[in-house]
Amino acid sequence: MTAVPCDGTVTGAPLGRLDEKAKHTLFTGARTANTFTATPVTDPELTAIWELTRWAPTSANSQPLRVLFVHPGDGRDRLVKHMSEGNRAKTATAPAVAVLAADTRFHEHIPSVLPYKPELKDVFAGNDDLRAGTASFNATLQAGYFILAVRAQGLAAGPMGGFDATGIDAEFFPGGRFHSILVVNIGHPGKDAWHARLPRLHHDDVVQWA
Repeated sequence: MTAVPCDGTVTGAPLGRLDEKAKHTLFTGARTANTFTATPVTDPELTAIWELTRWAPTSANSQPLRVLFVHPGDGRDRLVKHMSEGNRAKTATAPAVAVLAADTRFHEHIPSVLPYKPELKDVFAGNDDLRAGTASFNATLQAGYFILAVRAQGLAAGPMGGFDATGIDAEFFPGGRFHSILVVNIGHPGKDAWHARLPRLHHDDVVQWA
């Protein structure tokens, strides 16, 4: 996967453009994986996924996404029991699994991540609706970045929303600060990993011009 290099520090410099292979990996050829090989996914590979994800933008640089990587064993068994019946086998057999969650107290980091406007921490602290909406929207946005980062690392992603979020939160985030939003199985695609490509909406169904 390659991109045309550019110097992002130069005003007016062109942005890099992904080649067709990279576009295929991230978008046009991307599928949700349903099976995986037994090839392990290493901790450095998982760390590399986050190292890509963290650079993508969020509003006010809020970065509310939190990631829990769950290894096979006791932790995986605790997770699987909260998955929907149709997803349990997928999560049980995936080489690696990530639970993605929104940090409801992300604003505590504002002075560090938005140093030119540290007072925004107090704005979020004093407005529960604003804080909750910002956490939910931006953590979900980052979850999309996370899936792309998995694919960029040469791995397959199996994102799933079929789980008992309340149960997972009680199991892994008992303090109530983190709220799970997505479970992502990660690995190398196995036999019959992909379902047939489903139709996508046409340009005329989606795009308007003003």
